[in-house]
Amino acid sequence: QVQLVESGGGLVQAGGSLRLSCAASGRTGSIYAMGWFRQAPGKEREFVARIRWNGGSTYYADSVKGRFTISRENAKNTVYLQMNSLKPEDTAVYYCAAGRFPATIVVRTTTGAYDYWGQGTQVTVSS
Repeated sequence: QVQLVESGGGLVQAGGSLRLSCAASGRTGSIYAMGWFRQAPGKEREFVARIRWNGGSTYYADSVKGRFTISRENAKNTVYLQMNSLKPEDTAVYYCAAGRFPATIVVRTTTGAYDYWGQGTQVTVSS
């Protein structure tokens, strides 16, 4: 089992920045990739970014490319999501997730490619 705990959410004005953290514990040696997803009220959970646990290759949704950066610090078993130039449409609950197995880029953008989920952290961007 892997446990994931997100932190760093909050209220920020449009154009501002936030950094989310996701601390992993338990059987972290089983993690192949980590991802960030978000879910706005009344909408489906959508992919934001993912990073390979070893090697660190990254992939982003078009909606956040150039504004968000995913990174990891393996020594701390922590993944980060640096969010810059935030927009009101970025308002959502942000979830981190861990996947145990390799997957194609397309599959890795789907919730089914992940085995463990955090509880989520709220990000609200005011206009």
